[in-house]
Amino acid sequence: MSSPQAPEDKQGGGDSGDPSGDLRSVLVTSVLNLEPLDEDLFRGRHYWVPVTKRLFGGQIVGQALVAAAKSVSEDVHVHSLHCYFVRAGDPKVPVLYQVERTRTGSSFSVRSVKAVQHGKPIFICQASFQHTQPSPVQHQFSMPTVPPPEELPDYQALIDNYLSDPNLQEKHSVVLNGIAARDVPIEIKPVSPPTLSQLQRMEPKQMFWVRARGYIGEGDIKMHCCVAAYISDYAFLGTALLPDLWQYKVHFMVSLDHSMWFHAPFRADHWMLYECESPWAGGSRGLVHGRLWRRDGVLAVSCAQEGVIRVKPRVSKSKL
Repeated sequence: MSSPQAPEDKQGGGDSGDPSGDLRSVLVTSVLNLEPLDEDLFRGRHYWVPVTKRLFGGQIVGQALVAAAKSVSEDVHVHSLHCYFVRAGDPKVPVLYQVERTRTGSSFSVRSVKAVQHGKPIFICQASFQHTQPSPVQHQFSMPTVPPPEELPDYQALIDNYLSDPNLQEKHSVVLNGIAARDVPIEIKPVSPPTLSQLQRMEPKQMFWVRARGYIGEGDIKMHCCVAAYISDYAFLGTALLPDLWQYKVHFMVSLDHSMWFHAPFRADHWMLYECESPWAGGSRGLVHGRLWRRDGVLAVSCAQEGVIRVKPRVSKSKL
């Protein structure tokens, strides 16, 4: 799955450093490293399982895209994917990925992927690939102006700061400790994190810098897209819960569908700004939109997802 290097590598928009002194990203060596079983048939293992004890949706999306990418030539690049989660994933058994070569055209190629456990599909996906085709028709939104990641604390430092506040109630401490315990293979630095007193009055919007832990490399742009698929699902649907985060306890929250559009080359092991917002929630569902920006202001990826969100009131109604 090799491709030309991303423009930000040439322009200095990524992070500098000696790759030989960095560890290979576990997302490449383990999470997205599928075992081939037959032609267009692969087996995927699990790395991180959420507290829900269901498979992480980003892992399934990322692995399915890896499987699809193995069935196309190196001179085409993924430009979109559209997925449905149809059954809960079982973290106790591997996932089988069956690829169907739906269409191979001169400009666009489509691959359908079915993820199977216990003989039944748990996930279906269609990914579309395109030969590079320049066009004079171009535009994009402007990237939000935010502090660089070097000036921001990571999730762990932020949560430690909340937990050290003597006014923090026990119910909130349990939530924050649960977040801190998540051992995920990505780094996150929230932009404009709320103070403790602001946590109950948040809008359904958030931005954070994100990148894969470890080193991936310059040349394999398809793999960077697969890593971005993994990253894109983390904390994404939770954006729809932000206005009610402390009023309600999540009883059940799962993704229904997930779509991505890839606009420009990028490095998933370099910091990117993830801009998330939820324009609507209701009927036990929430809709979220997302944009992944390169540091040089280029819009690299757009995302959309809808999920089921069922909540119940927290026992205590007292305020912080």
